[in-house]
Amino acid sequence: MPYSAVTGLHFGLCLAATLLLSACQPPESSGEADASPSPSANAIPQGTGFDFYVLSLSWSPSYCQAEGDQAKRQQCGRRDPHGFVVHGLWPQFERGYPESCKSSEPDRVPDSLIAEYRDLIPSAGLIGHQWRKHGSCSGLSQADYLATVRAAREKINVPNGLDGDTQPVSPKAIEDALAAANPGLEARDMAVTCKAGLIREVRICLTKDNLDFRACPEIDRQGCSRPASMPEAR
Repeated sequence: MPYSAVTGLHFGLCLAATLLLSACQPPESSGEADASPSPSANAIPQGTGFDFYVLSLSWSPSYCQAEGDQAKRQQCGRRDPHGFVVHGLWPQFERGYPESCKSSEPDRVPDSLIAEYRDLIPSAGLIGHQWRKHGSCSGLSQADYLATVRAAREKINVPNGLDGDTQPVSPKAIEDALAAANPGLEARDMAVTCKAGLIREVRICLTKDNLDFRACPEIDRQGCSRPASMPEAR
């Protein structure tokens, strides 16, 4: 048999085998009837009675230095130093904010919940305070509020370079570093606050439905502009 005929026969057999295998495969889904929601869909508890959240990240070395002997030992008395820790997640109005709202939840946060969130907020007292002053105004249960706190913190990527410095640090440099590490985050969505010459907090504004970054003029105006000390985490 000539070479070209052998080649043609081989190609024909391969094509037939391919068509046979295709016929045996289950039909592809259109992606409409079989579509299922992603695990993260609707995972964020939906708060009510306010406009947006402010996630406050406290620079722990500044807090510990400023408070001295009055600082909470759960946060400042450990060999393992903290950098940014969650100060709170605050329900906010476009102007002002609600606080210490009536809630069907108890004032005291149970130890089991506190244990789950000590990695974010090192002080048990601070967890309780944040719930009573701010979480009670979220329209959420204690468990859902704290779950939202974690979701908000996980939204933020803190770059490795933000670990303190021996020289004064520009608040704008901190905002620029955070914006570069978090696509979509802009200077108008946050504020770096200072007190007594120390960098104290970064406050980031988030939508209450999906925790997306959003502008917040009133919060932005609270930021400082002059370089301030940012003690190293050590």
